Amino acid sequence: MNSMTGFGRGEAASGATTVVVEIKSVNNRFRDVQVRVPREYNAFDARVNNLVKDAVSRGRLEVTVRRSCTEGATRVVADLKLVEQYRIAINEVSHRLQRDPAEVPLAFILGQPGVLVTADNDGDALAEWELVELAVQGALGDLAGMRSQEGQALARDLDRHLVELRRHCSEVEAAMTGVVVRLQARVLERVNRLIGDRVDPDRVAQEAALLADKADVSEELARLSSHADQFDQALRSDEPVGRKLDFVLQEMHREVNTLGSKAAEQVVSARVVELKSVLERMREQVANVE
Repeated sequence: MNSMTGFGRGEAASGATTVVVEIKSVNNRFRDVQVRVPREYNAFDARVNNLVKDAVSRGRLEVTVRRSCTEGATRVVADLKLVEQYRIAINEVSHRLQRDPAEVPLAFILGQPGVLVTADNDGDALAEWELVELAVQGALGDLAGMRSQEGQALARDLDRHLVELRRHCSEVEAAMTGVVVRLQARVLERVNRLIGDRVDPDRVAQEAALLADKADVSEELARLSSHADQFDQALRSDEPVGRKLDFVLQEMHREVNTLGSKAAEQVVSARVVELKSVLERMREQVANVE
């Protein structure tokens, strides 16, 4: 089981070029990938997005790609075609004036507009995809390790909550023992206060049985136990289980609410409050699960 939160960093270098990729992952109901690449890597945006989507099924992921080059950000480039035009023109003028073309210094030609220009030192960025891919895969591997580690901690915490939930369910089940006798005694006491000795024992027993039937929570407890088993199995799965855990918790909440509405005794009502508290803590933790 993996957490949705984590951070990964990958780096790859070739020659003078170094690519660094950082991926930050946080909770999200769905998968949302945001990629930021330098201008020279705009063509790689979709490819990076697909690599991340193939590796992660859920969460908001911010991917930052940076490129650095030790040769500097710009370089000086000579326009050789323009240089050749100046050479031809100088030779023609020198021939007309019967002078040596070598008398025209090289600095004069290099100083002419357009002969020497600066350009961004991008190199052939499109040929650097393998470098970018290597850095992305490194960042994804780093991220997966952190998400797995966080997921193991979440699983241990959820397992403790599950044990507590089962304990409260057992206490509810134990509290239901003898409920018919206790309800019958309470009904008899109330009737005696109202009408004295004119009590039909059979009618009292019947009313107590009806109340006990309405207060019977055995089905709710059985379903809660089944849901707890499903939750426990999901915790030990290697597949993304966040949505499944969330669905199982919703079903558990429904059963606990029904159990609370049927509670005929204070001890059961108190356990229902504890059950809801445990489920709320579990819900907060499941929100972090991929």
